[in-house]
Formats: sequence, structure tokens, C-alpha cells
Amino acid sequence: MSIDKIMKPKAIAIVGASGVPCKVGNEVMKRIREYGFKGEVYPVNPKGGEIEGYQVYTDIASIPGEVDLAVLVTPPKAILQNIDECNAKNVKGICVISAGFKEVGGEGVEMERELLEKVQKYGMRMVGPNCVGVINCAPNIQMDASFATTLPIKGDVGFISQSGALGCGILSILKDINIGFAQFVSAGNQADINAEDMLDYWENDADVKQILLYMESIVDPKNFREKAARITKKKPIIAIKAGRSKAGASAASSHTGSLAGADMAADALLKQAGVIRELDLKTMFETAQAFAKCPLPKGKRVAIVTNGGGLGILATDALEDNNLEMAQLSESTKEYMRSFLPAAASVKNPVDMIASATMEHYQKCIEACIKDENVDAVIVIYLELMGAKPIEMAKAIMETRGRYPDKPVLGMAMTTSDFFPRLSEEAGELNMPWYAYPEEAAHALARLYRQKQWQDKPDGQIKTFNVDKARTAEIIKGAVSQGRDQLTTLESIDVLEAYGIRACRYGMGKDVEEAVKVANSIGYPVVMKITSKTITHKTDVGGVVVGIQSEEHLRNEYTALIERLRSANILDGLDGVIVQEMVKGSREMVCGIATDPQYGPMMMFGLGGVFIEVMKDVCFRIAPLTDADADEMIKSVKSYELLEGARGTKPAQIEQIQETLLRLSQLVEDFKFIDELDINPLLISEKTGEGIAVDGRIKVRMDEAKAALG
Repeated sequence: MSIDKIMKPKAIAIVGASGVPCKVGNEVMKRIREYGFKGEVYPVNPKGGEIEGYQVYTDIASIPGEVDLAVLVTPPKAILQNIDECNAKNVKGICVISAGFKEVGGEGVEMERELLEKVQKYGMRMVGPNCVGVINCAPNIQMDASFATTLPIKGDVGFISQSGALGCGILSILKDINIGFAQFVSAGNQADINAEDMLDYWENDADVKQILLYMESIVDPKNFREKAARITKKKPIIAIKAGRSKAGASAASSHTGSLAGADMAADALLKQAGVIRELDLKTMFETAQAFAKCPLPKGKRVAIVTNGGGLGILATDALEDNNLEMAQLSESTKEYMRSFLPAAASVKNPVDMIASATMEHYQKCIEACIKDENVDAVIVIYLELMGAKPIEMAKAIMETRGRYPDKPVLGMAMTTSDFFPRLSEEAGELNMPWYAYPEEAAHALARLYRQKQWQDKPDGQIKTFNVDKARTAEIIKGAVSQGRDQLTTLESIDVLEAYGIRACRYGMGKDVEEAVKVANSIGYPVVMKITSKTITHKTDVGGVVVGIQSEEHLRNEYTALIERLRSANILDGLDGVIVQEMVKGSREMVCGIATDPQYGPMMMFGLGGVFIEVMKDVCFRIAPLTDADADEMIKSVKSYELLEGARGTKPAQIEQIQETLLRLSQLVEDFKFIDELDINPLLISEKTGEGIAVDGRIKVRMDEAKAALG
């Protein structure tokens, strides 16, 4: 059944309506009356009578007309009976405001399960339970079916919140933050309708031009990613995902696992879906203001117009911090501004009109910058120094901006705090966003540009390669049959090779004679490293020896290695040594996989070697990766400059490294029980620029592996 029955009802029944002030059933009735709902309103209370000017019905069955939406505010134990009565009346939209379900545990969990079972059985859709209500500000509906204390302001935002109290708080400050809602949903426990359902619903809703989310959890990450990635190509989604602390990070033995965590996974998912993640409410609403009042910029070249040089410099810094550029104004633009500005003014970008700037100066300079073909957006800064008062100046600036609607113009006013609420009261509907600080305007503009880039970005493709899946299954099966959830280094490298991942040429030696034979066949110099079922990090026990130049050198190092292991009392775990070609390269990267319990396999790429957990220059994405994901991962780490060939080094083969990530993504999709995988280091060859797997480590989830491999 369509969510229209909830969001666009023609008739509402409030079951549990009350005439007692401050009771939820009374507050809901007041909001419906005060906001002027355009449809029929049917309060339901066994006592009958009249509430807020509406006739009260003793039960749902006695309501004379059809009902689209039933808002339930009865005690939790009465809700199941209410649902049965709604079904008898053929009500298909339900909003359960009542609390006392899953959120309280115990009996509440079972009641919520039964509630959802009934809703699904009857073909209903439900918001809640344990929610604040729903709102639609469309002029032909005007529904505020909530118990928030402040009536909503109409705008273009569709907002869904998992926190009811937060939703109430936001409704009370809409006027101050200069945004308005098209529709609002308090999701509550999300027993039926959740954020993903509302994304679907709002995707093609003309009233909703941007979507804001407050989330504490993502019910179905895969489904969310697919829907959000599609919708963000049409309209922006701005989200706060709460719970960023490290308390929920997984405790894992791999480098990838130790750096990963629930918030890393959520952040990766949102990026891959094109969702703009903000970390606090203030910034979320600043960004929403920009989307409500500005078109998307065609590029990232920005002009700044100010009457204060210091703020112009701060704004310039903020733009560069947000990866935007200062526009190079044309000579004709600068010459025109020189014709009317004082000699002391600067017409270079930022345009500093100096403290004596008049309203006319502002209007002419803004107009000139907007018309300049080298400018994609304008930030206007006003300090109350002399001349026009802030509100009058803002009106003049907005009047100029109104004549040129195709480029974004953002305002910043450094004046008294009452400027912002007064502006919307005295100037009417604003046609541009206003901020208190240059950093806020720069950040909001950067979000507009990010949305433009995302919408222009081609959709990525999930590539499939020819691999030896059967060989991989046999390798893993061999380890599992021995009761091992962790593959040896040799087994791990064999798996990588089976999936076409470039690894060092190598061989296994169970004793020194076999090691010498392998080294002689590969050619010196070589690397020797232990392979063990019990030792995880080989470097910690001196288990890796590099730069072995000859047979004699190898024999000496082998003897010393055995003595180190014996002294540490860990010789029993030794299976032998791996002898590898020694790849020369100073750039060590890392590739890896860690599994998040909710989000699934996470792919990692970044600076590797011994620096990985110190520098933490890594990037995460959720598998499966597209080619666009892999390319973005590589280019987003700070160490990417090293791969480009910094300080005379040979540029890395970026496409080959990208393919390595995609092959790893295919591996973890084919073998979903792989829990952790590290390639550290992925050494960049100074000779060829290839990324070569020098070491590998794979761990599986034993029970799942047994079931999958038979």
C-alpha cells in the first residue's frame, strides 16, 4: 500500500484523542487544528464529546466516512486491538506514536513483533511505534500530525529522523536556521517504514527537493546504498550518522581490521552512495540552506566580494581548504570595477571594496562578478562598518542576485546575532543563504560543488575477471580441514595468484637446502620469511630477512633465524621459509579486507609497511567495488603523490593497482566467509611501477567456510 495514505491523507482518525491539556492525544489534536489540515478529522475516544472543536467518536467503527490515516496514541497494550479495528474500517495508513515497544525490551519486543505481523497481514504501512508523528506542509494538505510544540515552516526539505526528540527540537528552530520542511517523518522504532522507504517515496516527489536524514543505524546497508546512489543523481541527500566513537570498532588481528570500525563502514557506504555526510546539526542545516537557495555551480571558481580585507583572506583560505579555487577575474571585469571604486580598493580576487563601500558598490561588483565567464560562484561578505544597515544591505544584495539566478551567490554578514531571524521577517523569502562566518559559506559552497561532481560522474561498473576459483577453494579447504581459520603466508600468496594478483616469484623451503635451491632458481637478491600456522606478524619475531645476496649469505641468515625462533620458544610453529624475489621499491602500500558485522566486507587501500597503523593514511569502501570506487580509493589517500612519481621515482601503474583492488573485491564476493585479508606491503616496483604483493595474510570465519566448502 502506498505511503500516500500516511503522508497525503484525505481523512485522519486520532485514536486516543484527549481533551486534557499536555496529554499527547491533546497535543496532536491541537497541531492538526492549528496547522489547518485540509481533510476530515475524526478524534476517537470512548468518552465521546468534543475536542478542539471536532466531534469525538467512541470507536473507529462509528466514524461515518473513510479514513486514510490512523494516528494511534493509546496505551501500548491497546495498540494491537486498535490495529484490528483499523483493519475492519479498511484503514491502510498507520502512525503509532505510543511508546513501550522494542525500545523498552522484554515484553515490548514481542508486542512490536506482533504489531508488525498484523500490519503486514492487513496490507497496511506504518510509521513508528515510539515516534513523534508525521508532517506534510503542502498547501493542499497542511498536515501536522505530531506532538511537536512548534508548527512547521514550509520549505523543500524531506526530513526523516530516528530521534523523535531531535525532530521536535529542529521544528522549533526552523525560523532561525532559515530552512523549511516539505515533509517530516519521525521514524521511531522503524518497525515497518524506515529511511530507505522514505528515500523511495521522496525520490520523485516534486515538493521534496533535498532529503535530510538523522540516522542511528542503517537497517539494510546494501539496499540503502543502491537506493541512495540512484536518488543522489537527482537530488541531494544530507545525512548525520550518529555513533562515530571508537567504542564500536572491531577488535581484529589484521591491520585492516584494527583500523576498521563501524563508523568507517558507515562513512564508506555514504560516500559510495553519493550521500553528503555532515558531522553536526549546525553544519547540516548550513548545507541545507545552500541547496534550498542556490543552483549547483558549473565549476569550482569562486569570486569573493567584501568590504573587509581580513575576512576576504579568511574566506580565501576556507575555499582552498575545501578544494575550491579563486576565480581569475577578467581584465574587463577589473577595469569596470576600477571605474567606480576608490583608488585604495583592490579589484583582484578577493575584491576588497574597503570599509567605505556603498550599497551601489556592492550591487555593481556582485553583478560584474556574476557576469564574468571565469566565475562559477560568488561569496558576498558584509561587515557593518559604515553606510547602510545590514538588513537594507542584504535586501540590495538579494535584489541583485535575483536578476541572475543561474549562478550560486552566498552571503556572509558579520553583525549582531538578531540579523538572521530579522532577515526572514523583514526581507520576506530569501533567494540566497546567509552565514555568520566565511568558513560556513565556503563549506556549504563546497557541498554544492560536490553534488555537481557526483551528478556528472559516470556510474561505476563492477568488473569480473577470469580467476581460478576452484584452486582457491581447495587451498582454503585444506586449511579448514586442518582446523585452521588462518591461512599460512604461502597459502595466502597462492590464493592471490589464483585471482590474478601480481605477487613476488617465490618458493617454499622446509629446510636450508630446499631454501637454497629455490633462491638459486629465482636469482639473487632474495627475501626469506617464515611461514607459520601460529605466528601472525612475522616482523615482530625477526621472521623476515631482506637483501640476501648469495647462497652463503642465505645459509648464514637461515641459521640465525632458527636460533631467534628457538630463543623465543616459537620454533615448533615453523612450517618452513618462503624465499621470494626481492622487488626493489621504497613505496609500500597496503590492500586489505575486514568484515563489519552489519555492513559486510570493507576494502582498504593506503600507505602500508610499518607506517600503516601510525600514519593511518588509508581509505575504506564497502565491497563490491566498482571501477570508480577503486580509482577514488587510490586517489583519495594523501600518499597518492608518491604513486604519481614524486621526487623522480617511476610513476606507479595506477590501472594495475586499481585492478588489484577489483580482483580482491571479486575474491571476497566469491568467498563471503573471508573475514580478514592483508597485502602488506603492496610494493611499488621501481623498475616497472607495478604494485606487487610481497606478503599476504588471509583469515576465514570457520563455521561459514565449513558450510560453504562442504
